[in-house]
Amino acid sequence: MKKCLLCFLLFPIFIFGQLNESDTLKIKGQLSLTGFWQGGNVQTVIFRAKAEGSVIPFKNSVFKTTNSYVYQEFGKVKADEDILSLNFLYFNTDKKIYPLLLGFVSTNFRREIDVRYLFGAGLTFQVFNDKTNWLKVSLSSEYEQTNFNKTNFTRPEYNGNSTINTWRGTIWLNGKYYLFKKKLILNHESYFQPSFQDYKNYRWQADVSAELPIWKYLNFKISYLHTSESLVIENQKQEDQFLSFGFTLKSF
Repeated sequence: MKKCLLCFLLFPIFIFGQLNESDTLKIKGQLSLTGFWQGGNVQTVIFRAKAEGSVIPFKNSVFKTTNSYVYQEFGKVKADEDILSLNFLYFNTDKKIYPLLLGFVSTNFRREIDVRYLFGAGLTFQVFNDKTNWLKVSLSSEYEQTNFNKTNFTRPEYNGNSTINTWRGTIWLNGKYYLFKKKLILNHESYFQPSFQDYKNYRWQADVSAELPIWKYLNFKISYLHTSESLVIENQKQEDQFLSFGFTLKSF
């Protein structure tokens, strides 16, 4: 019988909660590293890294960035190698309504996306925001360019185009709540992003998590992520779901 070695190379050290850009701290940061390796009859390699931070670059502004990298390999066959960089510049975040600029860059190996750029602007409305609980709604408009490695899509009218450009509108909903005397923390962040030029070209995402405080700077976390994209390469599924467990470590 062949031996099978199973170990965690990098146990989930940090997994994020959301950073509130309306906080008064000048610098905030969080880091996540997760790893898994299995050898023997079935070889599996999974590595995930994520960094989030915010800084006040000049008066009445906040720059917030989230950057992640995912690599997955099963049976020596690469399944995922994705990069995602989300960047926001907010102005006058102490107001009820404040403007924002955004810029995203991403790649997706499984979806055959070589690179995707998205730049835009919008407004954020604070439904409520106290020291612990907050709920915000944002509306934005973006120009997107996506370069694909293949040109056959689930919708034939796009076949033959390796680059697809479009204007999009996005509605964002995100919040954080402390319940049961701060013994349970709920986070949610979701968006719906249709194309102005083709109503059948849209995507949406919902990210929901629950945290149980262990220590002032450490929480146990359960996270569920559901993503959907209507325009994908032929024979690909439009939706993905992820359930993860880990810890949140913060310095504030």
